[in-house]
Amino acid sequence: MIQNRKKIYITAFSAISALGLSDELHLKALKEGRTGIGTCKFLASRHRERFPLGEVDWSNDQMKKHLGLTNQTLSRTELLALMALNSMLQKYEIKDDASMGLFVGTTVGGMDYTEKYLFDYLNADKLEYALHHILGETTQTIAKYLNITGYRSTLSTACSSSANVFISAWRLMQKGILQSAIVGGSDSLSAFTLNGFNTLMILDSKLCRPFDATREGLNLGEAAAFLLLETDESLQKSGRTPIAILSGFANVNDAFHQTASSPEGDGAYQSMAKALQMAAISAEDISYVNAHGTGTLNNDLSEGIALQKLFAGKNIPFNSTKTYTGHTLGAAGALEAYISMLCLQHQFIPATLSCDEPMPELEIVPFQSNENTAVIENILSNSFGFGGNNSSLLFTKYK
Repeated sequence: MIQNRKKIYITAFSAISALGLSDELHLKALKEGRTGIGTCKFLASRHRERFPLGEVDWSNDQMKKHLGLTNQTLSRTELLALMALNSMLQKYEIKDDASMGLFVGTTVGGMDYTEKYLFDYLNADKLEYALHHILGETTQTIAKYLNITGYRSTLSTACSSSANVFISAWRLMQKGILQSAIVGGSDSLSAFTLNGFNTLMILDSKLCRPFDATREGLNLGEAAAFLLLETDESLQKSGRTPIAILSGFANVNDAFHQTASSPEGDGAYQSMAKALQMAAISAEDISYVNAHGTGTLNNDLSEGIALQKLFAGKNIPFNSTKTYTGHTLGAAGALEAYISMLCLQHQFIPATLSCDEPMPELEIVPFQSNENTAVIENILSNSFGFGGNNSSLLFTKYK
Protein backbone atom coordinates (compact mmCIF):
# COMPACT_ATOMS: atom_id res chain seq x y z
CA MET A 1 0.00 0.00 0.00
CA ILE A 2 1.18 3.53 -0.81
CA GLN A 3 2.98 5.25 2.06
CA ASN A 4 1.99 8.80 3.06
CA ARG A 5 -1.07 8.45 0.92
CA LYS A 6 -3.34 11.34 0.04
CA LYS A 7 -6.83 11.58 1.47
CA ILE A 8 -9.49 10.96 -1.14
CA TYR A 9 -12.76 12.74 -0.43
CA ILE A 10 -16.31 12.14 -1.69
CA THR A 11 -17.83 15.53 -2.43
CA ALA A 12 -20.82 14.88 -4.71
CA PHE A 13 -23.19 12.05 -5.55
CA SER A 14 -26.32 11.25 -7.53
CA ALA A 15 -28.35 8.22 -8.57
CA ILE A 16 -31.38 7.00 -10.45
CA SER A 17 -32.99 3.73 -9.38
CA ALA A 18 -36.37 2.15 -8.77
CA LEU A 19 -36.67 4.59 -5.83
CA GLY A 20 -36.48 7.64 -8.11
CA LEU A 21 -34.02 10.17 -9.52
CA SER A 22 -33.49 12.64 -6.67
CA ASP A 23 -31.74 12.33 -3.30
CA GLU A 24 -35.03 13.34 -1.69
CA LEU A 25 -36.93 10.43 -3.23
CA HIS A 26 -34.25 7.93 -2.26
CA LEU A 27 -34.03 9.29 1.26
CA LYS A 28 -37.80 9.26 1.74
CA ALA A 29 -38.16 5.65 0.60
CA LEU A 30 -35.21 4.45 2.69
CA LYS A 31 -36.47 6.19 5.82
CA GLU A 32 -40.04 5.01 5.31
CA GLY A 33 -39.01 1.44 4.59
CA ARG A 34 -40.67 1.45 1.15
CA THR A 35 -39.38 -0.76 -1.64
CA GLY A 36 -39.19 0.28 -5.28
CA ILE A 37 -39.49 -3.32 -6.48
CA GLY A 38 -42.67 -4.30 -8.32
CA THR A 39 -44.12 -5.29 -11.69
CA CYS A 40 -42.16 -3.91 -14.62
CA LYS A 41 -43.70 -1.63 -17.25
CA PHE A 42 -41.00 -1.28 -19.88
CA LEU A 43 -39.04 -4.53 -20.09
CA ALA A 44 -40.39 -6.78 -22.84
CA SER A 45 -40.24 -10.26 -21.33
CA ARG A 46 -42.49 -13.26 -20.96
CA HIS A 47 -41.48 -13.23 -17.29
CA ARG A 48 -42.65 -9.68 -16.56
CA GLU A 49 -45.61 -10.90 -14.48
CA ARG A 50 -43.69 -13.72 -12.83
CA PHE A 51 -40.73 -11.93 -11.27
CA PRO A 52 -40.79 -8.57 -9.43
CA LEU A 53 -38.11 -6.15 -10.63
CA GLY A 54 -36.54 -2.89 -9.50
CA GLU A 55 -37.34 -1.00 -12.70
CA VAL A 56 -36.69 2.73 -13.10
CA ASP A 57 -40.02 4.49 -13.67
CA TRP A 58 -38.84 6.33 -16.79
CA SER A 59 -39.22 5.07 -20.34
CA ASN A 60 -36.35 5.48 -22.78
CA ASP A 61 -38.31 8.17 -24.64
CA GLN A 62 -39.00 10.04 -21.39
CA MET A 63 -35.30 10.00 -20.49
CA LYS A 64 -34.31 11.17 -23.97
CA LYS A 65 -36.78 14.04 -23.77
CA HIS A 66 -35.55 15.00 -20.29
CA LEU A 67 -31.98 15.04 -21.57
CA GLY A 68 -32.82 16.79 -24.85
CA LEU A 69 -31.52 13.84 -26.88
CA THR A 70 -34.68 12.78 -28.69
CA ASN A 71 -32.96 12.07 -32.01
CA GLN A 72 -30.07 10.01 -30.67
CA THR A 73 -29.72 6.22 -30.61
CA LEU A 74 -28.82 5.35 -27.03
CA SER A 75 -29.03 2.20 -24.95
CA ARG A 76 -30.99 2.19 -21.71
CA THR A 77 -27.77 1.71 -19.75
CA GLU A 78 -26.39 4.88 -21.36
CA LEU A 79 -29.60 6.81 -20.69
CA LEU A 80 -29.65 5.82 -17.01
CA ALA A 81 -26.02 6.91 -16.68
CA LEU A 82 -26.69 10.24 -18.36
CA MET A 83 -29.71 10.87 -16.14
CA ALA A 84 -27.74 10.31 -12.93
CA LEU A 85 -24.63 12.15 -14.07
CA ASN A 86 -26.48 15.09 -15.56
CA SER A 87 -28.28 15.53 -12.24
CA MET A 88 -25.00 15.47 -10.30
CA LEU A 89 -23.14 17.83 -12.63
CA GLN A 90 -25.94 20.40 -12.44
CA LYS A 91 -26.54 20.15 -8.71
CA TYR A 92 -22.87 20.47 -7.77
CA GLU A 93 -21.81 22.67 -10.72
CA ILE A 94 -19.07 20.27 -11.77
CA LYS A 95 -17.10 21.38 -14.80
CA ASP A 96 -14.71 19.37 -16.93
CA ASP A 97 -11.05 19.51 -15.99
CA ALA A 98 -8.10 17.81 -17.65
CA SER A 99 -7.15 16.40 -14.25
CA MET A 100 -10.58 14.74 -13.80
CA GLY A 101 -11.14 11.11 -14.80
CA LEU A 102 -14.26 9.09 -15.54
CA PHE A 103 -14.56 5.50 -14.32
CA VAL A 104 -17.65 3.44 -15.16
CA GLY A 105 -18.59 -0.07 -14.05
CA THR A 106 -21.14 -2.07 -16.05
CA THR A 107 -21.97 -5.66 -16.93
CA VAL A 108 -25.02 -5.30 -19.19
CA GLY A 109 -23.84 -2.44 -21.39
CA GLY A 110 -26.08 -1.96 -24.42
CA MET A 111 -27.70 -5.38 -24.14
CA ASP A 112 -31.17 -3.97 -24.79
CA TYR A 113 -30.05 -2.81 -28.23
CA THR A 114 -28.17 -6.06 -28.83
CA GLU A 115 -31.41 -7.94 -28.26
CA LYS A 116 -33.13 -5.83 -30.89
CA TYR A 117 -30.24 -6.40 -33.28
CA LEU A 118 -30.41 -10.17 -32.91
CA PHE A 119 -33.99 -10.17 -34.17
CA ASP A 120 -33.34 -7.61 -36.91
CA TYR A 121 -29.88 -8.70 -38.05
CA LEU A 122 -30.91 -9.07 -41.70
CA ASN A 123 -31.77 -5.39 -41.82
CA ALA A 124 -28.61 -3.40 -42.52
CA ASP A 125 -30.16 -0.29 -40.98
CA LYS A 126 -30.11 -2.00 -37.59
CA LEU A 127 -26.35 -2.61 -37.46
CA GLU A 128 -25.96 0.45 -35.24
CA TYR A 129 -27.47 -1.57 -32.39
CA ALA A 130 -24.37 -3.75 -32.18
CA LEU A 131 -22.15 -0.72 -31.59
CA HIS A 132 -23.81 -0.12 -28.22
CA HIS A 133 -23.09 -3.63 -26.99
CA ILE A 134 -19.44 -2.83 -26.25
CA LEU A 135 -19.16 -1.97 -22.57
CA GLY A 136 -16.69 0.83 -23.17
CA GLU A 137 -19.18 2.48 -25.48
CA THR A 138 -21.26 3.40 -22.42
CA THR A 139 -18.31 5.31 -20.99
CA GLN A 140 -17.54 6.97 -24.31
CA THR A 141 -21.16 8.06 -24.71
CA ILE A 142 -21.20 9.59 -21.24
CA ALA A 143 -17.97 11.45 -21.95
CA LYS A 144 -19.26 12.69 -25.31
CA TYR A 145 -22.60 14.07 -24.15
CA LEU A 146 -21.30 15.54 -20.90
CA ASN A 147 -18.08 16.91 -22.45
CA ILE A 148 -15.74 14.97 -20.19
CA THR A 149 -12.38 15.04 -21.94
CA GLY A 150 -9.99 13.52 -19.40
CA TYR A 151 -8.94 9.96 -18.58
CA ARG A 152 -11.67 7.34 -19.10
CA SER A 153 -11.89 3.73 -17.97
CA THR A 154 -14.49 0.95 -18.02
CA LEU A 155 -14.50 -1.94 -15.56
CA SER A 156 -16.56 -5.12 -15.70
CA THR A 157 -16.07 -7.53 -12.81
CA ALA A 158 -19.65 -8.74 -12.50
CA CYS A 159 -21.50 -7.43 -9.45
CA SER A 160 -18.40 -5.75 -7.98
CA SER A 161 -17.81 -3.66 -11.12
CA SER A 162 -18.76 -0.24 -9.79
CA ALA A 163 -17.12 -0.88 -6.43
CA ASN A 164 -13.83 -1.57 -8.16
CA VAL A 165 -13.91 1.74 -10.04
CA PHE A 166 -13.29 3.46 -6.69
CA ILE A 167 -10.10 1.45 -6.30
CA SER A 168 -8.86 2.19 -9.81
CA ALA A 169 -9.52 5.91 -9.45
CA TRP A 170 -7.93 6.01 -5.98
CA ARG A 171 -4.69 4.56 -7.32
CA LEU A 172 -4.35 7.05 -10.16
CA MET A 173 -5.16 9.91 -7.80
CA GLN A 174 -2.46 8.73 -5.38
CA LYS A 175 0.09 8.84 -8.20
CA GLY A 176 -0.89 12.40 -9.09
CA ILE A 177 -2.20 11.40 -12.53
CA LEU A 178 -5.67 12.66 -11.57
CA GLN A 179 -6.80 15.22 -9.01
CA SER A 180 -10.48 14.27 -9.21
CA ALA A 181 -12.57 11.46 -10.64
CA ILE A 182 -16.20 10.69 -11.37
CA VAL A 183 -16.76 7.07 -10.39
CA GLY A 184 -19.86 4.95 -10.67
CA GLY A 185 -21.83 2.42 -12.62
CA SER A 186 -24.87 1.84 -14.77
CA ASP A 187 -26.82 -1.25 -15.76
CA SER A 188 -30.28 -1.65 -17.22
CA LEU A 189 -32.69 -4.54 -17.11
CA SER A 190 -32.70 -6.77 -20.16
CA ALA A 191 -34.34 -9.99 -21.24
CA PHE A 192 -30.86 -11.53 -21.44
CA THR A 193 -30.08 -10.98 -17.77
CA LEU A 194 -33.57 -11.90 -16.57
CA ASN A 195 -33.49 -15.13 -18.57
CA GLY A 196 -29.93 -15.84 -17.47
CA PHE A 197 -30.60 -15.50 -13.76
CA ASN A 198 -33.81 -17.49 -14.18
CA THR A 199 -31.74 -20.28 -15.76
CA LEU A 200 -29.47 -20.19 -12.71
CA MET A 201 -32.64 -20.64 -10.64
CA ILE A 202 -31.77 -17.82 -8.24
CA LEU A 203 -34.68 -15.42 -8.87
CA ASP A 204 -37.40 -14.96 -6.27
CA SER A 205 -41.01 -14.70 -7.45
CA LYS A 206 -41.74 -12.57 -4.37
CA LEU A 207 -39.92 -9.64 -2.76
CA CYS A 208 -36.39 -10.87 -2.04
CA ARG A 209 -35.58 -11.71 1.57
CA PRO A 210 -31.84 -11.30 2.25
CA PHE A 211 -30.62 -13.07 5.40
CA ASP A 212 -34.04 -14.62 5.98
CA ALA A 213 -34.43 -18.36 6.57
CA THR A 214 -37.09 -18.53 3.83
CA ARG A 215 -35.07 -16.69 1.16
CA GLU A 216 -35.32 -18.11 -2.36
CA GLY A 217 -33.25 -15.77 -4.49
CA LEU A 218 -32.79 -12.23 -5.73
CA ASN A 219 -34.85 -9.58 -7.51
CA LEU A 220 -33.06 -7.91 -10.42
CA GLY A 221 -33.03 -4.14 -10.69
CA GLU A 222 -31.56 -1.35 -12.80
CA ALA A 223 -29.82 1.84 -11.78
CA ALA A 224 -27.03 4.31 -12.34
CA ALA A 225 -25.09 6.01 -9.56
CA PHE A 226 -22.05 8.28 -9.62
CA LEU A 227 -19.88 9.96 -7.01
CA LEU A 228 -17.13 12.58 -7.26
CA LEU A 229 -13.75 11.85 -5.68
CA GLU A 230 -11.36 14.73 -4.97
CA THR A 231 -7.88 15.26 -3.55
CA ASP A 232 -6.86 18.22 -1.39
CA GLU A 233 -5.52 19.92 -4.52
CA SER A 234 -8.88 19.57 -6.23
CA LEU A 235 -10.74 20.83 -3.15
CA GLN A 236 -8.64 23.98 -3.11
CA LYS A 237 -9.94 24.73 -6.61
CA SER A 238 -13.54 23.53 -6.24
CA GLY A 239 -14.24 24.80 -2.72
CA ARG A 240 -16.61 21.88 -2.07
CA THR A 241 -17.23 20.48 1.38
CA PRO A 242 -16.52 16.74 1.61
CA ILE A 243 -19.20 14.34 2.75
CA ALA A 244 -16.92 11.41 3.46
CA ILE A 245 -13.43 9.99 3.00
CA LEU A 246 -12.69 6.79 1.11
CA SER A 247 -10.62 5.50 4.01
CA GLY A 248 -10.20 1.86 3.04
CA PHE A 249 -10.92 -0.79 0.47
CA ALA A 250 -9.93 -4.26 -0.66
CA ASN A 251 -10.45 -6.54 -3.62
CA VAL A 252 -9.73 -10.25 -3.19
CA ASN A 253 -10.62 -13.42 -5.05
CA ASP A 254 -11.51 -16.61 -3.22
CA ALA A 255 -11.13 -18.67 -6.45
CA PHE A 256 -13.81 -21.05 -5.21
CA HIS A 257 -16.38 -21.32 -8.02
CA GLN A 258 -17.54 -19.58 -11.20
CA THR A 259 -20.74 -18.27 -9.56
CA ALA A 260 -20.87 -19.46 -5.93
CA SER A 261 -19.16 -17.92 -2.92
CA SER A 262 -16.96 -19.92 -0.59
CA PRO A 263 -19.22 -21.62 1.99
CA GLU A 264 -16.75 -20.59 4.68
CA GLY A 265 -16.97 -16.96 3.60
CA ASP A 266 -13.23 -16.76 2.94
CA GLY A 267 -13.34 -14.14 0.19
CA ALA A 268 -15.90 -11.97 1.96
CA TYR A 269 -13.96 -12.08 5.23
CA GLN A 270 -10.61 -11.22 3.62
CA SER A 271 -12.17 -8.37 1.66
CA MET A 272 -13.67 -6.75 4.76
CA ALA A 273 -10.65 -7.43 6.99
CA LYS A 274 -8.20 -5.92 4.51
CA ALA A 275 -10.38 -2.80 4.10
CA LEU A 276 -10.32 -2.33 7.89
CA GLN A 277 -6.55 -2.87 7.92
CA MET A 278 -6.04 -0.21 5.27
CA ALA A 279 -8.13 2.29 7.22
CA ALA A 280 -6.28 1.38 10.43
CA ILE A 281 -9.50 0.83 12.38
CA SER A 282 -10.99 -2.16 14.17
CA ALA A 283 -14.27 -3.95 13.59
CA GLU A 284 -15.69 -2.18 16.65
CA ASP A 285 -15.32 1.14 14.83
CA ILE A 286 -17.78 0.13 12.08
CA SER A 287 -21.19 1.78 12.50
CA TYR A 288 -23.02 -0.08 9.74
CA VAL A 289 -22.39 -2.69 7.06
CA ASN A 290 -24.26 -2.35 3.78
CA ALA A 291 -23.99 -6.04 2.91
CA HIS A 292 -23.98 -7.52 -0.56
CA GLY A 293 -27.00 -9.52 0.63
CA THR A 294 -28.52 -10.82 -2.60
CA GLY A 295 -31.12 -13.10 -1.01
CA THR A 296 -29.63 -16.26 -2.52
CA LEU A 297 -29.01 -19.31 -0.35
CA ASN A 298 -25.28 -19.34 -1.01
CA ASN A 299 -24.39 -15.64 -0.80
CA ASP A 300 -26.22 -14.81 2.41
CA LEU A 301 -24.85 -17.79 4.30
CA SER A 302 -21.31 -17.14 3.07
CA GLU A 303 -21.43 -13.40 3.80
CA GLY A 304 -23.19 -13.97 7.12
CA ILE A 305 -20.47 -16.36 8.28
CA ALA A 306 -17.83 -13.81 7.25
CA LEU A 307 -19.59 -11.01 9.13
CA GLN A 308 -19.93 -13.19 12.20
CA LYS A 309 -16.23 -14.03 12.09
CA LEU A 310 -15.11 -10.43 11.50
CA PHE A 311 -17.22 -8.98 14.30
CA ALA A 312 -16.58 -11.88 16.69
CA GLY A 313 -20.25 -12.71 17.02
CA LYS A 314 -21.29 -9.18 18.02
CA ASN A 315 -24.52 -8.11 16.34
CA ILE A 316 -23.16 -5.23 14.29
CA PRO A 317 -25.85 -3.24 12.41
CA PHE A 318 -25.96 -4.75 8.92
CA ASN A 319 -28.53 -5.27 6.21
CA SER A 320 -29.03 -5.38 2.48
CA THR A 321 -30.60 -2.45 0.64
CA LYS A 322 -31.29 -4.68 -2.38
CA THR A 323 -34.78 -5.14 -0.94
CA TYR A 324 -35.32 -1.47 -1.86
CA THR A 325 -33.74 -1.32 -5.32
CA GLY A 326 -33.26 -4.88 -6.52
CA HIS A 327 -29.85 -6.23 -7.44
CA THR A 328 -28.56 -3.75 -10.01
CA LEU A 329 -25.56 -5.87 -11.03
CA GLY A 330 -22.69 -3.68 -12.30
CA ALA A 331 -24.30 -0.59 -10.77
CA ALA A 332 -24.75 -2.15 -7.32
CA GLY A 333 -21.44 -1.09 -5.79
CA ALA A 334 -21.90 2.57 -6.75
CA LEU A 335 -25.59 2.60 -5.82
CA GLU A 336 -24.84 1.23 -2.37
CA ALA A 337 -21.97 3.71 -2.00
CA TYR A 338 -24.53 6.41 -2.85
CA ILE A 339 -26.89 5.04 -0.19
CA SER A 340 -23.97 5.02 2.24
CA MET A 341 -23.46 8.73 1.58
CA LEU A 342 -27.12 9.39 2.42
CA CYS A 343 -26.69 7.40 5.65
CA LEU A 344 -23.59 9.38 6.63
CA GLN A 345 -25.11 12.71 5.68
CA HIS A 346 -28.46 12.14 7.41
CA GLN A 347 -27.25 9.81 10.20
CA PHE A 348 -29.59 6.85 9.80
CA ILE A 349 -29.61 3.16 8.88
CA PRO A 350 -32.32 1.89 6.53
CA ALA A 351 -34.68 -0.55 8.20
CA THR A 352 -34.40 -4.16 7.05
CA LEU A 353 -37.25 -5.22 4.79
CA SER A 354 -38.79 -8.70 4.50
CA CYS A 355 -36.59 -10.46 7.06
CA ASP A 356 -39.12 -11.99 9.43
CA GLU A 357 -37.35 -15.27 10.13
CA PRO A 358 -33.61 -14.82 10.73
CA MET A 359 -31.27 -17.51 9.44
CA PRO A 360 -30.85 -20.32 12.01
CA GLU A 361 -27.22 -20.85 10.88
CA LEU A 362 -26.24 -17.38 12.15
CA GLU A 363 -26.12 -15.78 15.56
CA ILE A 364 -26.32 -12.29 14.09
CA VAL A 365 -29.51 -10.77 12.66
CA PRO A 366 -30.01 -7.83 10.25
CA PHE A 367 -30.75 -4.36 11.60
CA GLN A 368 -34.48 -4.22 12.39
CA SER A 369 -35.10 -0.78 13.94
CA ASN A 370 -37.56 1.62 12.34
CA GLU A 371 -36.45 4.62 14.40
CA ASN A 372 -33.97 5.78 11.74
CA THR A 373 -31.68 7.33 14.32
CA ALA A 374 -28.05 6.35 14.66
CA VAL A 375 -24.55 7.72 15.08
CA ILE A 376 -22.79 6.79 11.86
CA GLU A 377 -19.03 7.28 11.53
CA ASN A 378 -17.76 4.38 9.39
CA ILE A 379 -19.69 2.37 6.80
CA LEU A 380 -18.45 -0.82 5.20
CA SER A 381 -20.09 -1.52 1.82
CA ASN A 382 -19.71 -4.97 0.26
CA SER A 383 -19.95 -5.95 -3.41
CA PHE A 384 -19.27 -9.56 -4.33
CA GLY A 385 -19.25 -10.70 -7.96
CA PHE A 386 -19.29 -13.94 -9.89
CA GLY A 387 -15.92 -15.59 -10.15
CA GLY A 388 -15.19 -14.80 -6.50
CA ASN A 389 -14.38 -11.13 -7.15
CA ASN A 390 -15.01 -9.66 -3.69
CA SER A 391 -14.71 -5.94 -2.94
CA SER A 392 -15.32 -3.92 0.19
CA LEU A 393 -15.30 -0.11 0.42
CA LEU A 394 -14.94 1.75 3.71
CA PHE A 395 -16.38 5.26 4.00
CA THR A 396 -15.64 7.52 6.96
CA LYS A 397 -17.75 10.59 7.76
CA TYR A 398 -15.88 13.84 7.10
CA LYS A 399 -15.52 16.03 10.19
